[in-house]
Amino acid sequence: MAKAAVLVSEGVVETREVPIFEPEAGGALVRIELGGVCGTDLHMIHRLAYEYPLPIILGHEGIGRIEKLGAGMDRDHAGEPIKVGDRVYWSPMVACNQCYTCTILESSPCEKAAHFAEADKPSWCSHADYGWLPRGMPFFKVPEGASLDAIIALGCALPTAVGSIDVAGGIKFGETVVVQGAGPVGLAATLVANVSGARRIIVIDNNKIRLERARLIGATDTLSLEELTPEERKNAVMDACGASGPDLVVEAAGHLSAFPEGVALGGQAGRYCVAGLWGAAGEVSFEPRQLVLKNFSVRGSMAPRAKHYYRALHLAVDMADKVPLANLITHRFGLNQAADAYAAVTGGEAVKVIFDMSIS
Repeated sequence: MAKAAVLVSEGVVETREVPIFEPEAGGALVRIELGGVCGTDLHMIHRLAYEYPLPIILGHEGIGRIEKLGAGMDRDHAGEPIKVGDRVYWSPMVACNQCYTCTILESSPCEKAAHFAEADKPSWCSHADYGWLPRGMPFFKVPEGASLDAIIALGCALPTAVGSIDVAGGIKFGETVVVQGAGPVGLAATLVANVSGARRIIVIDNNKIRLERARLIGATDTLSLEELTPEERKNAVMDACGASGPDLVVEAAGHLSAFPEGVALGGQAGRYCVAGLWGAAGEVSFEPRQLVLKNFSVRGSMAPRAKHYYRALHLAVDMADKVPLANLITHRFGLNQAADAYAAVTGGEAVKVIFDMSIS
């Protein structure tokens, strides 16, 4: 038996013993070392997102060592040879590759994607001692000597940022970017803008600790939600970007109020990438006329694809010595402290919370 953080009912998480399953052909069993806590985990706990049958194991950001390989499995999903003991990082969704979205649109989310399994069934969720990776679940070998903290610090946030900015047309050298929110997705978008050669990267948040981290990984300007009015923030953005405004705005705040402000901040012929509003159900008013007057484009992005996880893994590995990615981790917990880990995410002081399975 293994330990896992299990959501047993709305708002109630317990550390429980769960079965360990043998890997299936084409799959793998992974002993998890680090598991990141994401805002989506909180959406799951409070039933703000899709409703899954309970109880379920939580977590979808993980790094671990291969414990066993299923029959016929000797390479990762980028073709790299793998063996027992190698570290891997995985994309937590199995696409069917048989639906219109997968095969014709070559997009996500898959219409039949498998996400979370019930706690007494094989599970690839990462807030547990073991992850059972089924056949077809993309996983990638972690390069020897890589900083695991740098990878897990933006566990699913970096694939999300890479994928959503890709959907929105990317970032060209010399462009200007506004990022709404300095949580993990916003910080990841800041990093992507930095390595893409953006001329100005303006990050907006109300958390001074997160804004400080944003500057460390590439933000050229930071604006406070608390200290500046929306009009003052817009003026500051225009001063930084020029009269035509920013080329790209990235919504990574996860709050409905961010959307109308993001449209207002957008520049002429600009783009708006909406990545953080997955769990924020509801309605908000804005002026559609602005889209017409500015030739403004809005693109939503539901979930990254396997290629975005691969690119994010290697981006984190390559940048670990250049920017302090590992320092984004502010809180570490063991599985026996599961409730404390999730509470820390909502406390306001955390930048990134992780489970470290070496903590008893």
